[in-house]
Formats: sequence, structure tokens, C-alpha cells
Amino acid sequence: MKLKPKCFLHFLCLDKIYCLLSVRNARALASYFQLLDVHKNNSLNDLQFYNFLHYVTDLSKAQIMLVFDLLDWDGKGEVNFDEFYMLVCIIMSHENHLEKQFMYRHCHPVFELLDIDGGHTVGPAEFQSTRFLFNIKKTELSQIFKDFDISGDEQLNYKEFRMFTIFCIDRQQRKAREKLRKQIAKAEAAAAEAESLSEFSFSDL
Repeated sequence: MKLKPKCFLHFLCLDKIYCLLSVRNARALASYFQLLDVHKNNSLNDLQFYNFLHYVTDLSKAQIMLVFDLLDWDGKGEVNFDEFYMLVCIIMSHENHLEKQFMYRHCHPVFELLDIDGGHTVGPAEFQSTRFLFNIKKTELSQIFKDFDISGDEQLNYKEFRMFTIFCIDRQQRKAREKLRKQIAKAEAAAAEAESLSEFSFSDL
């Protein structure tokens, strides 16, 4: 899932720790939502929702309608601002490569979102159909259930899903630390090389 260029969402800023919009950005999003709500019902129907996501993302029609059904928790055939706000935060987390951070910080609403059939568990089929929302690779799915399906029923309950998100954020932090360590080592090596060249130049004099 990618944002199309020059759309309004590019001007929003997502907090990297909590994966939420600032109060100022949330107000701007609320005004944007009111512009989309042409019927003044404080909600978007499926047609309005489809046109919005089709305009700002590269999602297919089937994916857009799936997202609409996921967000329409009460089955009223509409998405209100709270649900719209959550969607935008998911999109922004995807755009800023913070998908796993979002899943960790908002574990319970994400679990409810992925629980398509309302069975209080997330199965392989549900994960497969919704993985595009959080950039979960197809090859990762079998490993996820192998590592975190403690009960062995090929379903993740909330506690198992919570463990998965903790593991994801821990792995992400380890990768970030390792990347920083390599950058520091590279900078130190470059500084040492520059100092060596400087000493060599002065010795020539």
C-alpha cells in the first residue's frame, strides 16, 4: 500500500513512538473528513470511502472494500470519523515504515480489525487477506503461526497476537541498534582514515 503523490495525507505527520497524529493534524484531518462527508451524516458510505482510498492509495477495489468492511464494525454500512482516523494512522504508519510499531502500540484495536469473522481469534486466512495493511510478507505467515500459536489450534488469540507484536517491535529495535552501530563504526573508520591522511601530508612537509 502506497500513498499517491500530492495527496493531502502527505502533509500530515505521524508520531514515531505512539503512531498517532498531533492535535493540530487531527483537527486538519477532521476538516478534511467534513469535506468528504457531502451528505453531512458524520460518516462516509461505501462509495465515498472507495473514492477516497482510490484517490490517495494504490489499493485495488477488492482491498478497499475489504478495509471498509473491517472498519464498519457495527455493520451500518458507513465509516465514522474515529474509524477514518484509525485508517489514516495505519496508512501513515505504512508510509513511514512504522507498521510493526503501530501494531504494538495499538495491539487490541488491530487485533479486532484483523478478526474478520468476530471469533476472537485471527487465523491464517484472515492474516493472509489483511497482511497488506501492515506489510506482512506472505512468507512470514507460516512462521508467525509456528512461533506464536502456543495453543496449537492454528489460530492466534489476543495473548498470542500480543506476543507476536512484542517480538516484532523487539526485532525492529535490534535492527535499528545494529544499523546505528554500523553507522558509528563506519564514521569512526572514516575519521581515522582522514586523520591518518592528514598526518601523512604533514610528514611530507
